[in-house]
Amino acid sequence: MPVVLLSKLNLVITGKQVRLFNLASSLLRQHKILTANSGFAQFLPYSRNSISDYRFIPNQICNRAKTMAVSGSKAIFGDVYADELVASCGNGLDFLKPSGVYFADRSHSSCQKASVILRKQEQPNNRFLCGYYICDAMLRNTKYNPPFGPRMKVSVICFFGVDFRAIPGEKTLKLLSASYYMPHPAKEETGGEDAHFICANEQAIGVADGVGGWAEVGINAGEFARELMSNSVAAIQDEPKGFIDPARVLEKAHSSTKSQGSSTACIIALTEEGIHAINLGDSGFIVVRDGCTVFHSPVQQHGFNFTYQLESGDNGDLPSSGQVFRIPVLPGDVIVAGTDGLFDNLYNNEVTAVVVHALRAGFSPELMAKQIAALARERAVNRNRQTPFAKAAQDAGFRYYGGKLDDITVVVSYITSSANV
Repeated sequence: MPVVLLSKLNLVITGKQVRLFNLASSLLRQHKILTANSGFAQFLPYSRNSISDYRFIPNQICNRAKTMAVSGSKAIFGDVYADELVASCGNGLDFLKPSGVYFADRSHSSCQKASVILRKQEQPNNRFLCGYYICDAMLRNTKYNPPFGPRMKVSVICFFGVDFRAIPGEKTLKLLSASYYMPHPAKEETGGEDAHFICANEQAIGVADGVGGWAEVGINAGEFARELMSNSVAAIQDEPKGFIDPARVLEKAHSSTKSQGSSTACIIALTEEGIHAINLGDSGFIVVRDGCTVFHSPVQQHGFNFTYQLESGDNGDLPSSGQVFRIPVLPGDVIVAGTDGLFDNLYNNEVTAVVVHALRAGFSPELMAKQIAALARERAVNRNRQTPFAKAAQDAGFRYYGGKLDDITVVVSYITSSANV
C-alpha cells in the first residue's frame, strides 16, 4: 500500500513564554472540570525542552499515536510546511515527538484504499453561514440576525469559487463547502457556544468554540465566538483574493472582538499554494485523500480539558500562539473542520469512513457534514464506546468512558478543479 511522501519538510515550532494563569482565571477558562479523588484535574509539569528535531516516519499503515495533551502554561506556535504531500495513506504529523510534548490522538490504526468520486453538484443561492446567523455573501459587512430555533441547524450550501490569477487553460482549485451544526441539547435556546463561517467567494472557512466554563459566572461564551467569527469574515474580505493569510486574519479579528468570554479558533483558506490555515486550541481539521487521513491539526492544551483559547484583550492566549499550516492539496481531497464536539467523540478513521461512504454515494458536502455530525452525536451519548475524549481522560487519571455531549460543528469542503477558459 502506498505511503505518505513528504519531501523538503521544514518544521519549525518554538516555545514562547506567556503569562502564568492564576488559579481563578485558569479554572474559569476551562471546560467543565472533571473531578477525581483530589477534586480537580492536576496539570502535568511542562517540559522546558524546545520543540525541534522532528522526524517523519512513513509506514505501510496509518499508525496510532499516543493520546496525551500538551500541558503547562507555555504557548506553542510555529509554521508547518508540508511540501509535495503527494500520497494516499499516512499521517502528516506521525513524527517522533520530543519528551514532554504530546498531541491528542486524532490518528487511526489502519486505512484502506478507496476511490474518490466527486459528482457535479448544483449551485444554490449565494449565502454563507457565520456561526448560527446567516450573512449574504453579496454584502460586504456582517450583522447578527436572531439565532436559529432549535431545529435550524443546517447551513446553506455554498458552491462558489474565487478566480485565482492563473494562466488561461490551466486548472485551478476551488472549495465546495457546507456545514452542519448541532448545539448541545441544553443550549439550543441560546444557539450553543460554537460558531463558524463559510466565505465561498473568498475560499475560506472557520470554526470557533466558546469555552463553556464562562456560564458559571453568567457569561455566554458563544457571543465571543460568534463575534470572533464575524470579525474574521470582515478581515478576510480585506485580504487579497487568493492570498489570504489566516494568521493575519485571526490577529485582526481578535483585536476587534470585545465580547466577554473566550474561544478556540481555526481558520482555513484555499490559496494558490494550497491550504493555508491557523489553529489555536482543540478545534481543528483533517485532510482526507483516497480514503485516508493524510493530515490532521494537533491539539493545543495547557492541561487535560484546558484548551488554548482567545479572550478579549490580553487575558488569554494570543493569536501568535496558534499553529500555522501550509499544505498542498489535490482535486478530490476533502477537508473536514470542526470543534471538539466532533474530534472528542470520533477518531479520524471514523470520520474518514463517513467521508469515503459519502463520496462513493455522490453526497453533497452538506449531506456529508450532516452524517459526520450525526455520528459524533451518537458517540457523544454512548457510554459503551471508547472515544478520544475518554482516552484522554483516562490518560489524565480519571475513570471515564464513553463520549462527551457538546456542541458539534462540522464544516466539509471538497477540493475540486476547474479549467480557466
